Amino acid sequence: MKKKLLLFVISSALAVILLSGCHGKKESYAFTLPEEFDTSLTYEITFWAKNDSNKAQVNVYQRAISEFQELYPNVHVTLRLYTDYSRIYNDVITNISTGTTPNVCITYPDHIATYITGDNVVVPLDGLIADKKYGLAGSELLFDGPSEAEIIPEFLAECSISGETYALPYMRSTEACYVNKTYVERLGYTLPDVLTWDFVFEVSEAAMEKDEDGLFKVNGQKVLIPFIYKSTDNMMISMLRQLDAGYSDDAGHVLIFNDETRAILKEISAHAKTGAFSTFKISSYPANFLNAGQCLFAIDSTAGATWMGSHAPLSDIAEDAYVDFETEVMLIPQYDTENPLMISQGPSVCIFNKEDPQEVLASWLFMQYLLTNSVQIPYAQTEGYVPVTKKAQESAEYRDYLSRRGEDNSTYYDVKIDATKLLLENTDKTFVTPVFNGSASLRSAAGELIENVTKSTRRKADVNDEFITKLYDDVTSLYHLDQIEVKGLLGAADDKDLGPLPKTSVILLISLAAVWAILAAVWIGRLILAKKDAQK
Repeated sequence: MKKKLLLFVISSALAVILLSGCHGKKESYAFTLPEEFDTSLTYEITFWAKNDSNKAQVNVYQRAISEFQELYPNVHVTLRLYTDYSRIYNDVITNISTGTTPNVCITYPDHIATYITGDNVVVPLDGLIADKKYGLAGSELLFDGPSEAEIIPEFLAECSISGETYALPYMRSTEACYVNKTYVERLGYTLPDVLTWDFVFEVSEAAMEKDEDGLFKVNGQKVLIPFIYKSTDNMMISMLRQLDAGYSDDAGHVLIFNDETRAILKEISAHAKTGAFSTFKISSYPANFLNAGQCLFAIDSTAGATWMGSHAPLSDIAEDAYVDFETEVMLIPQYDTENPLMISQGPSVCIFNKEDPQEVLASWLFMQYLLTNSVQIPYAQTEGYVPVTKKAQESAEYRDYLSRRGEDNSTYYDVKIDATKLLLENTDKTFVTPVFNGSASLRSAAGELIENVTKSTRRKADVNDEFITKLYDDVTSLYHLDQIEVKGLLGAADDKDLGPLPKTSVILLISLAAVWAILAAVWIGRLILAKKDAQK
């Protein structure tokens, strides 16, 4: 009896711990697809996407909508374009409170991690993906979409948050270093197979030499910024990852304020001091300087390849500012050339929950259509993106596109196709950062560290240990990094006011209290009976 009672107490206590361990965490919401898509009704769905002046991409979106509506004439899709992803993010956050979120949205997992803190805002996709009728490659689809197995696994894995899939990848890119090979060789250097940070900084400093007239010797101009990085958040994240240094973990611990970060910031300050290094936010687009012969190493996304190089089709500098040079597309600089690492980026697509399940199903159908070859291949051809499906990557049409490198300076622009191949050949060397509510703020903070140090150095500040320690505090406060909710081992937040217990925990606690009361009554009853027997 005592053994059984002890086992019961232990198992009950464990149950309480496990259930109350979920205290404060949103319960997983599973959307159930309707049995059939009701084509007798009309559905109006909105699609929010990003575009910053690339008309070819807009045309792909519009053609996709038109083709989809031919297949499903009862679904009307309205396209809303944004100039950058942060505006989409801000508008979604605003619209969550009013229940006016879009149906389908181009976004990033970092952003979705914030969206899902609301109640049933974003539809989890695992059940939808596996549905035999309307899931990926489902029997009832009116188009030839990819199966789950045909989505590049590394890209699909990026869309998982806390073990659940909340998005599908749409396009993928990485960062590339666009190099003015002509000027590098003019300085007496030979490009290595893989760039290192030391090499890039050394060549950049060598390029700062001027002649007696005050012109830079390498380009004969008054202006030169040898090394410009577009996304400084990616710069800091990549450098830390290559060093296997702290940034964050899956639980949401902020690990970026470490000695490796301190050393990186000091090195950046040293090269900002000479003018050899700058950033997009401080100086402007790397492509503008590269194309004018005023930059040797321009790091930007492969998705911006059509802006890069002497004959870039989308370059927006004056024609007389162009300088002819040979452009080399290379991996970003590395610390360990034997094990190169580069960040995986590019938009994903999510769908938002609505009162009408049929409307959600219509959104899910359109979302899948964006992964068909008729959308993936044309969109990938607009920039240095790669399609997210094996179905598209292995198609004859896409292979033909890649084989025609350099045939013209538009569709087959050599720098764009080189940038595409860079990612295709190095997908296994890509990485992503942990996703949690607050990870978008941490990403911004990473970039702010570099921006602040570069700007402060240009203003003659002494970037020493005291300066960096204060910077750490300022950035923590600015981006509320000390308020990020950290998930414990059982999914709860550590040291937070978590609000009321979930109903399951309350019911269990009440049940346990009742069981203990019954056990106590039985125990007391037995004691009384035993005492009476002893008195007889």
